[in-house]
Amino acid sequence: MSDIDITSKTMDGMGPHGTKVGLLRVLGPAHVWALGVGIVLVGEYMGWNFAVGKGGAYAALIACWFAGILYTCVAMIDSEVTSTVASAGGQYTQAKHIIGPLMAFNVGLYLVFAYTMLEAANAITAGYLFSVVASMTGHPDALDQRPFIILVIMFLAWLNYRGVLATLTFNLVITAIAFVAILILFLATSGVVGGGIMEHAALFEGHELPYGWIGVLAAMHFGLWYYLGIEGTTQAAEEVRSPARALPFGTLAGIMTLLIAATLTWYVSTGVLPWEFLGDGVNGSVAPLFDTARLSGSTGLVWLLGFGTLFATLASANGCINDASRAWFAMGRDKYLPGWFGAVHPKYRTPYRAIVFLVPIALIFALGAPLDQVITFSILSGLLGYTFMPLNIILFRRKWPLDTIKRGYEHPFHPIPALTLLALCAITFFAVFLGYGTQLVAMIGFYIVVSLWFHFWRYRFVNRGAQFTMPWPKPRGY
Repeated sequence: MSDIDITSKTMDGMGPHGTKVGLLRVLGPAHVWALGVGIVLVGEYMGWNFAVGKGGAYAALIACWFAGILYTCVAMIDSEVTSTVASAGGQYTQAKHIIGPLMAFNVGLYLVFAYTMLEAANAITAGYLFSVVASMTGHPDALDQRPFIILVIMFLAWLNYRGVLATLTFNLVITAIAFVAILILFLATSGVVGGGIMEHAALFEGHELPYGWIGVLAAMHFGLWYYLGIEGTTQAAEEVRSPARALPFGTLAGIMTLLIAATLTWYVSTGVLPWEFLGDGVNGSVAPLFDTARLSGSTGLVWLLGFGTLFATLASANGCINDASRAWFAMGRDKYLPGWFGAVHPKYRTPYRAIVFLVPIALIFALGAPLDQVITFSILSGLLGYTFMPLNIILFRRKWPLDTIKRGYEHPFHPIPALTLLALCAITFFAVFLGYGTQLVAMIGFYIVVSLWFHFWRYRFVNRGAQFTMPWPKPRGY
């Protein structure tokens, strides 16, 4: 398969003067790993600690492991379907072929908002980091974070505008550095290398489960933040050289990496920071690993974790722009949204209009909403998307049994992962309701309204029959 260019009816976007221009197939397994881990690794550097505030340190660890099971199921299901339906848009494209237009439209919106809100949360954290570093270096006044937030989003949007290979190669490098920083912090603070400063027994005494088992349930809300976005590897399926090999390998390797990183992060942070301070992600610890390094007394660790936090936020925001724009582009190309968005840049071969359009949305939330609410918006959008996946894989196996079409990967134990994922999603919805019930109801109301708009107005522009682009037997309804 060519590394330069592949164009077809299923991949083409709109170029100048009505010409067909395809996305470039230039990515390998390492880029897929970098896209998935790069988006998610920031969840180790910030945000997960809200789970400590919900239920205590042990509750956050339990939530981390249960969330790991949830995302392992997500990765298994996604790897099978996406390695077979290798097209831009990821879960949106899957829903379009397997379930139908209304579900596809909603899944596309879930993806776009999950990634755009995650991008906004990353920008907020980057702004906070610049402010702290300024105060550490002797800046007398509180630094205005807003210019840095705007700069981060605009720079990464420009990088994505220019090309996917350079963008995700950049992600690969800074993600690797951010992951290594976590390992070094663990070695330095645990006593493996040098003197250890961790005091788990003293910090946990009398606070093992301060809110009981209901706190463990509540912690599941932010427990998802350890891994949210790993499913984003599917968004670049149309730009991967060998989807059948690269997508399953990159995604599952990413999950293993994140399980290790999440557990190490919890161990390091809870062994140094008091749980009350750690659990307050707004007025307390905004960046737990960076705060842990500051308490270590090592200037080298402070700078290393400062750069690690910055690199993690940049890698995540970069990947989010990539994924959100691909989903928006795919919806425009299929006329679920105005076709104007389904454009590919004639020179850079990127969905440039989708990239530019989503920038102000990210800026509005990054500049105008608290961090915990932005994170919750992202989590809820992602959770709605995960709830669709069990139905997706069950219908996929039913409509096209294993021996009827060629699959790039077949996940084992079906339907156990689907049923497990559905149960964990239900538990997490309840966890979100316990603390953010109003936001949950408001978001579901929003998605209902836009669904009605699509059904009664936009659906008439959709040629459903023409959108079935896979070489499979067409199911009823197409």
